[in-house]
Amino acid sequence: MHLDSLRAAWSPRLLSILRIMTALLLLQYGMAKLVGFPVFEYLNNVPRFSLPWVAGLLELFGGALLLIGLFTSPVAFILSGLMAFAYFLGHAPKGFYPLTNGGTLAVLFCFVFLYFACAGGGAWSADAMLRRK
Repeated sequence: MHLDSLRAAWSPRLLSILRIMTALLLLQYGMAKLVGFPVFEYLNNVPRFSLPWVAGLLELFGGALLLIGLFTSPVAFILSGLMAFAYFLGHAPKGFYPLTNGGTLAVLFCFVFLYFACAGGGAWSADAMLRRK
């Protein structure tokens, strides 16, 4: 019985921790594409208004919104679609298996974002604060 109450108390908090860490990982891609930091040659100097640049906008602004947990469900749904699009456009043509086509992270991001779209931002989110008011 104690384990069930512990799980019930911490599940919303761990959902928030997962959301925050996922947002921080996504933010680095948007920042690299749009502001050149962190330095990563492949992602720095993305041509403006190209598909990777537009993806960078979604990664940067969507990642920031996810970080604070504001509009979590719609933002996560859009980002899930972005990652599915990135996988099928950029990785799937290179081979069937995500391990061999370099798409493992895109698939993982896609399904984690889909989970956030359904589960929300957790206890430590701006969405939860707004619901309390």
